[in-house]
Amino acid sequence: MSVAGLRALRGAMEGIAASLLCTCDGEGQPNVSMISQVHWVDDDHVALSWQFFNKTRLNLLATGQASVELFDPVSHARHRLQLDHVETRTTGPLFEMMKARLAGIASHHGLEGVFRLLGADVFRVVSIEQLSAPAASMEQSCHPLLSAVRSCIDELVCCRDFDDLADTLLDGVARHLRIGHAILLMAEGDGRLFAIGSRGYAASGVGAEILSGEGVIGVAAREGVPIRIGHLSADYRYGAALGVAAREAGLLADTACGVPFPGLGDPHSQIAVPVLSAGRVLGVLFCESAEIMRFDHEHEDALTILAGYFGALATLLGEDDTRATESPAPPTAAQAGLVTVRHYSRDDSVFLNNDYLIKGVAGAILWRLLRQNAETGRTVFSKRELRLDRSLKLPDHAENLDARLVLLRRRLDERDACLRIGKSGRGQFQLIAACQIALIEMGDDGASPSSSPAAS
Repeated sequence: MSVAGLRALRGAMEGIAASLLCTCDGEGQPNVSMISQVHWVDDDHVALSWQFFNKTRLNLLATGQASVELFDPVSHARHRLQLDHVETRTTGPLFEMMKARLAGIASHHGLEGVFRLLGADVFRVVSIEQLSAPAASMEQSCHPLLSAVRSCIDELVCCRDFDDLADTLLDGVARHLRIGHAILLMAEGDGRLFAIGSRGYAASGVGAEILSGEGVIGVAAREGVPIRIGHLSADYRYGAALGVAAREAGLLADTACGVPFPGLGDPHSQIAVPVLSAGRVLGVLFCESAEIMRFDHEHEDALTILAGYFGALATLLGEDDTRATESPAPPTAAQAGLVTVRHYSRDDSVFLNNDYLIKGVAGAILWRLLRQNAETGRTVFSKRELRLDRSLKLPDHAENLDARLVLLRRRLDERDACLRIGKSGRGQFQLIAACQIALIEMGDDGASPSSSPAAS
């Protein structure tokens, strides 16, 4: 019998075909059962889903040994793994990854509420035995992902600022990886994530928010690991319920209806990959498809590499303000008359007249700029002064400042507002107003205790 490397068997661990798990009790009496998923951990370990306290579980606790038979639905090859139990995890990244995938499998088979992960049993793989050779030839991919990743990286390393970097990442995912729907979200200090760009949707969704732990995006951000589902379940579906959850958590004021999340109406596959820098989660790259099992381990690897490059380059660009600058374009649709800007301190939400614009740190930044413009007439500001302003409540590591400025600029552009944010010199940006502006600071009860005019 030939021996295959564990990494080469990842295709048999997608959950398309159930696996056979065999355990024995203390007297050697065998027990065979079906198992929903085998999860690849690394080149020496796999994890099995613990769902029920049954005979299999009792045997495992008694002996610490098991064997599992894998079937590859593409090649039709069969392999048997001999396993030694290492530990059981009931929390953490591995548990959350397996929980999400199990929820998708349960949904696909109409068993939501029945398949519930109790724990992730981690095993060391002692040996791998090939039971049957591949019966179907493995066709070489007509679109190698490694080459696609290289093309994306070649374009990313040419970017000169964060704005360009974000667009290049999303364009590369669409063009080179051929993924039709993708969203890039960046993290707030309180765990929320806000979308700064997307591809493939009717509306960009710039400014849409996701809470930590909500759906594949929130779990990927909270745990700092990729979360991938091949059959979407109700537990990981985005929708109006998120808005309700946000309000109940006190993260969304009643005055701010927010921006709708630009997800597919009926997705079947989703993957969320964290954007990391020095071990910190800066954001999440999210992709989805209406196709079942659209993303496999190779897609997960490819997107993880791209997200890692993006995170590293975003940090470097945020530290380097020596890049060439460009003159900001004026607003394309100047508004005559007076525009009222309202600010709610509860969540730093900002409204133009009666229409919601933005909130959070980006909202606090805009309000600061407008206040200083009204008081001193300033129109040019520096990133450094924002980083040093404790009232903005930026995290200690403020790599996401550029992302917040990009979010603010794009929201203003999409609204075709009389305000614009543009570049202006080394490490600086400019506030451009094409109308008269009145500032009103709103109280928590909706009252307006103070107001002041801002220069145009």
